[in-house]
This record gives sequence, C-alpha cells and structure tokens, in this order.
Amino acid sequence: CQLSTSTAVTASPSAPRTPTEAATTPHTSVTNKNESTMKTAILSALIGSAAAFAPATNFGVRNMALKSSETSDETKAFAKLPASVKPGVVTGKALVDLLEHAKKEGFAIPGVNVVGGNSINACMEAAAKYGGPIMVTFSKGGGQFIAGKSLSNDADSASIAGSIAAAKHVREVAELYGVPVVLHTDHCQKAWLPWIDGLYAASEEYYKLHGEPLFSSHMLDLSEEPLEENIGICKQYMEKFAKIDILLEFELGVTGGEEDGVDNTDIDSSRLYTQPEEVYYAYQELSQVPNAAFTCAASFGNVHGVYAPGNVELRPVILHNTQKYIQEKIGGDEDKPMLFVFHGGSGSSPDDIQYAIDAGVIKMNIDTDTQWAYWDGVRAYEAANREYLQAQIGNPDGDDIPNKKYYDPRMMLRAGEEAMAARLCQAAEDLNCVNVLN
Repeated sequence: CQLSTSTAVTASPSAPRTPTEAATTPHTSVTNKNESTMKTAILSALIGSAAAFAPATNFGVRNMALKSSETSDETKAFAKLPASVKPGVVTGKALVDLLEHAKKEGFAIPGVNVVGGNSINACMEAAAKYGGPIMVTFSKGGGQFIAGKSLSNDADSASIAGSIAAAKHVREVAELYGVPVVLHTDHCQKAWLPWIDGLYAASEEYYKLHGEPLFSSHMLDLSEEPLEENIGICKQYMEKFAKIDILLEFELGVTGGEEDGVDNTDIDSSRLYTQPEEVYYAYQELSQVPNAAFTCAASFGNVHGVYAPGNVELRPVILHNTQKYIQEKIGGDEDKPMLFVFHGGSGSSPDDIQYAIDAGVIKMNIDTDTQWAYWDGVRAYEAANREYLQAQIGNPDGDDIPNKKYYDPRMMLRAGEEAMAARLCQAAEDLNCVNVLN
C-alpha cells in the first residue's frame, strides 16, 4: 500500500498549460499545491500507521524472506513446483520457494554426501529417475578427497579447492539432468570455519558475475558450543550469507555417532534431544537479519551410521512440540514456522521418517546407506566378472582374449553409480519425493 500511495504522489506532472488556460484558471496552481500537501499528509499518516502496527522486526523480516512466490505469473518449468524453480542449481528465493513447497506438500529432499564425480552424477541420475529435487552435499573431508588426498590441506586449501571444483562440475551438468539441484555443504565445526570462509569468497565472486552464489547453502555445526555462542556466530554468518542469497543450516543439540571426522559416539545422551526453547531462541535471533533464510538441524535422537534395531531411540515428537511452541510465541496462521532438516537418516524406519516430515522436515541427510550401496554395486560387478578380472589377457572364453573391457575402471565405477542411484530412488519413496516435479 505504501508503494502504491507513493506512486500516486510522485506521478508525472501535468502537461504545461497555455497562457489562455492559465488566465482562465488562476487558482489551479494553488489547488494543485493544496492537493499535493494533502496527499503528502495522507502518505505520512499511512506510513505512521503501518509502522505502529508492523510485526516485530525479528519475525517480520523472516516472514518476508520466506514468502512463497507460487502465485507468480512466471512461466513454469515444472508443473508441480513454484515458477521460480528451474532445472539446474537452485539458489536464493527459488530455493526458499522449493523448501516451503516441500513443507506444504509433505515431502523431503534427499541430501546426499558425495566424494567425487561418480557419486555426484549418481545423485542427479537418481533425481531424474524418481522425478524430484536433490541436494548434493560436500563435507570438508569430501572436498579434500575430490581435490586429491596427496595434496597438503594446510589452511583447508584442498578442502576449499575440491569443494569449489565439484560445485563447478555440478553447475556445468545439472541442467542437463532436468531436475532442481541444491549445492550444499555439511557439518562445519568452529575450527573448520576457514573452510566455509573460502567457499563464501568463491560465492561472492560468482555472485558478481552471475547474480547468484556458487553454493546454495552452508551448514554450520556449532552445537558443541554454548547456545548463545553457537547462534551468535551463526548470526554473523547469516548477515554475510543473506547479502548474496545463501541459505544457512544450523544445528542445535548433537547428532550422535560418527561421520567424516565428526565423532559423537560417546556424547551424553541428553544432548541428543533439542529443547523447543533453544529452537525459538535461534529463530528469534536469526530472524533479525534482513533477507535471512535458514533451516534447523534439531536433534531428536538421530545418529549418524546404521545400528541394530533398538539401539537408537528417535523422538520426532520433539519437532512437533517445537513447531507448536514457536507458533504460540509468534502467532499467525503458520502452524509450522520452522524448516527442519533430519540428520542421521540412514537406517531410519519409514514411520519415523513420515512423522518427521509431518513436523516440517524438508530434507533428510543420507550418507551411510549410499556409501554401502555404491560399494555393493562395485562388489557385485567384481563377483559377476571375477574370472575376467584376473589378468589382462586370458579368460574362460580363451587364453589369448583380452579383458580390457572388464577392468576398464569405468565399468566398476558405473556399477557403483547404478547401485547408488537405485538406493536413492528407494530413499525418495520413503521421503514422498517421487514424481513431485510434473
């Protein structure tokens, strides 16, 4: 309303009057001046009223940042998704629209840790097969591996270079798969922040050239720090991220188990369960940042890795209770104000996954299960072709027949890709993420 009123007041001036018109209407200039004064007074009153009744800053900014554009007149690339979401890497408002849409429609996106071109391509192949979005996720160790394990990683140089190189690979090919792809990074502890700083610098440069960041989102895992310090640092990064449309994922509580250098196997079990008050505090603080977009990895007993039944007690009801707590605090019609993510998803039961999605989970991390699937594909290939993999020449078909087409690395790597993609299609079914594009 303020913009519309301002437009009326600052509209183009009337065309110059002829001397005759001026002579016959000497009061017009006075009238126009009075009308202008009146409009200015009305505008001031409207602005004053709006300011007096505006929502609290810490929530108003958040609500505007997450406002969906599903009603946009923009041409749609996918019949079932917001118009802002296109094939290829999704960032900024399009990413927020996608996540809000997932929450509304009740599906979650697989977030998959990758360690090279083969696992990256398996992710996008799977997404094309199941007909949904995918999050390609780089860990600090994964980035280092992509750059080359022989390299020094002083100042996280290899982790930074490998993550950037892999992100550029995804940028080049993602659109060809015809699906939305989110470029994300996984757990970053306080000591690892220079890794994120290096990736942010790359996104800044990319933003100057392309109007969007290189990476879609980053996770800061400062859950080992006191709550105020955790969120204080997250807020500092949120202020930087928001300027170039990067989404922040933060963690509260601790995900148990061990993954890629993060070992919480001996953690106090009480820290595996996040409290609603903690999430609300983070929501308040981060909402104060203009253009903020964030998700919360709240702990509800989830553990990295796969364990025998009965060894892990998931309590997704914590997420439901937290949404209710925040909604009661901030009011409004939104019954699930927080976007949650589910870490340690490998091995979880379909019932627990569905209950978590019902509470606003829009992404579930998968690593252990896809690692096993990839290896199992390679193992099965070797088992099926063992007699052709014992020498360069000579196999059951003849002593002088070469075996190159069997030991070509692409053969076993492709077997791993296919097995990993098949496992991700199964995961997409558990997450209700099948055929959500068209």
